Amino acid sequence: MQHNEAVREEQQRKVVILGSTGSIGTQALDIVQRNPGRFRVTGLAAGGGQVDLLAKQAAELGVEQVAVADPGKAGETSRALGEHGATAKVLAGPEGVAELAGAECDVVLNGITGALGLESTLATLRAGRRLALANKESLIIGGPLVRDLAAPGQIVPVDSEHFAIAQCFPCPQGEESGAAQGLVRADRDEVRRLIVTASGGPFRGRTRDELVDVTPAEALEHPTWSMGPVITINSATLVNKGLEVIEANLLFDVPFDRIDVVVHPQSIVHSMVEYVDGSTLAKASPPSMTIPIAWGMGAPHRVPEAGPALDWSRAQNWTFEPLDHEAFPAVRLASQVGKAGGTAPAVYNAANEEAVDAFLGGNLAFPSIMDTVSQVVSEHQRTDHPGGGTSVGNLTLDDVYAADTWARARARELLTRRT
Repeated sequence: MQHNEAVREEQQRKVVILGSTGSIGTQALDIVQRNPGRFRVTGLAAGGGQVDLLAKQAAELGVEQVAVADPGKAGETSRALGEHGATAKVLAGPEGVAELAGAECDVVLNGITGALGLESTLATLRAGRRLALANKESLIIGGPLVRDLAAPGQIVPVDSEHFAIAQCFPCPQGEESGAAQGLVRADRDEVRRLIVTASGGPFRGRTRDELVDVTPAEALEHPTWSMGPVITINSATLVNKGLEVIEANLLFDVPFDRIDVVVHPQSIVHSMVEYVDGSTLAKASPPSMTIPIAWGMGAPHRVPEAGPALDWSRAQNWTFEPLDHEAFPAVRLASQVGKAGGTAPAVYNAANEEAVDAFLGGNLAFPSIMDTVSQVVSEHQRTDHPGGGTSVGNLTLDDVYAADTWARARARELLTRRT
């Protein structure tokens, strides 16, 4: 059957978009509006910072339900919906977002930023929906909880790096294994290692001493990607790449000592899979999130013109460099907490979010972001606080939230001393 015929025979796919007012969400809605015969949005969720935009999106798409994570914005959301002529039901609070994630649909695109996305990820998996996952934090902090709920191949990674790995990773004939599914007909034991690419951010090539006086404005000037402030700072510190290493381990079951990071400033090759025979498969495209977003919503069929293609009529230079772990220790520390498992990844993520907030507020030097995260992670090894030392086998959602709360409080204590 031809590709277009297969797509035509498939019913219009119902999609719920979490984080609809953010970068991932707005790009997803653009894809939907360019492909009205393929997708229909039935629910939207946002944090509550852009209520009018959320209401406008709901009215334009005629969605059935809207969720706002900030319960204090429920009334404002209802009024804004009325002003735009929308009749969507309003769900409020994190539990409302999770309820929407479990609603009747074909695909849930989780583009929420931060730990808030965990309950929605779990609700999606419990409901048996396909999860197009852009919220890496929920997988990282939820680790075993998410893995235990996910059916083989139920998670479709939307991060450009993990989307790229999936395009190059084995899926043996007639077999689905792991939370994410690869596309290459090969045996899993033929994979030697994963190579996750990093742009290097705006401070590539600088030493630690040269990073002391950089400003938030400089850190937010990413050379190749347009993203939200937290993700952009995480890219500058390489925390984002550390989180992606943990995510790659959880999605593809490849040990940490076989996951490497290489700096690729052009952001054309999004990640690679190296095989035991010495060959390496790489996925390449211009730096655009629309292609992985479209795949997340449309898999196993590709969406025509989802994003730009490479221009092979002009000369190009693609360069690859080793990562400077001394100036950017985030990846090495992430591998350590990933190996430790349990609540350690939640502590890493929470401490980083607090430190990034302090840096963006002008109250912390750039290198002190990772100094703070490292100290909180080190103290987490003790077991005399909530969530401390919780093992993978005993992990509960309450443990994750307790560790998150402890890490944020401890990070704020340390940040007070540093400012």
